[in-house]
Amino acid sequence: MKNAIVVGATGGTGAAITEELVKRGVRTVAFGRSAKKLEQLCANLSRPDCLTVAEGDAFRPEEIAAAAEGADILFHCANVPYHEMVSRLIPLGESVMEAADRLSLKVVAIDGIYPYGRRRMVRATEEHPKQPHTRKGQIRLAYEKMLFDDRWSRARIMIVRLPDYYGPTANEASYLGSTLEAIAAGKTAFFIGNMRVPREFVYLPDAAFMIAELASRDDAYGENWHIPGAGLISGREIVRIARQAGGSAKPVIPLGKVGLSLLGMGLPVMKEVVEMLYLTEEPLVLSGDKYARRIGPAPATSFEEGISITVRALQHRNGRGLSDCN
Repeated sequence: MKNAIVVGATGGTGAAITEELVKRGVRTVAFGRSAKKLEQLCANLSRPDCLTVAEGDAFRPEEIAAAAEGADILFHCANVPYHEMVSRLIPLGESVMEAADRLSLKVVAIDGIYPYGRRRMVRATEEHPKQPHTRKGQIRLAYEKMLFDDRWSRARIMIVRLPDYYGPTANEASYLGSTLEAIAAGKTAFFIGNMRVPREFVYLPDAAFMIAELASRDDAYGENWHIPGAGLISGREIVRIARQAGGSAKPVIPLGKVGLSLLGMGLPVMKEVVEMLYLTEEPLVLSGDKYARRIGPAPATSFEEGISITVRALQHRNGRGLSDCN
């Protein structure tokens, strides 16, 4: 892997993957909609000499293809707002695949666990049945079928599936991102879902390392891969660690169906979260056996370390200005 493009580079997973690629010396194009966010990403990275940025619209395959010229691998990290998933997710994926097919690229698509549906405390392998019972799970399953469709005869695709995630680059698009940002800022925070039931979370720098390892293996394409977390942890324990790291004692308010529905009156995305609350009550855990068997040991930063690093990074970032990226 010598040249790559990250589509959706300013999102949580996209930024973490971009950073991992730059650390490895991979010449990387960060592709995104916002010039300001791309500049911020560039400023946050330690080695911008092998990084270029390209502002563009991921719904326009010609813009992706122009930015991806010369790349070997395309990391598809772009996403759509929760409340637009049903109508816009597949068109987004088709645009990315059209560009990749045009250039005969390898594609690493980032996805989650929604297609598996309701499975109480299951440790799911990549062969686990996909039986979604929600609209979002059903559209995600249709999205997978589209990515692996025979019409993309020149592109080669893999899907990597992450559980809920956290890390310095995670933003409000992740369940935990806004919670940790508020705690880091010393503000009252919200926690989506049940705070008592332990769930799986992956630290984004760990996930980015595993994804980069998979991307560099030619025999990994054409398959689904799980990116496991470091174990299970409850919301209460997450909050304890985050408060200790950030020096905050402000309350953290759990949001269930009623609270999210009320917030959804003004913020449509919050109303859409209600459908997926079952995952906070009936966690599904991803098996990392396939990764360990074919790639090697999965990195597993402890929650104590990862959450502390995340909170302190958020505090540092919010307390300094942007520097220029040269």
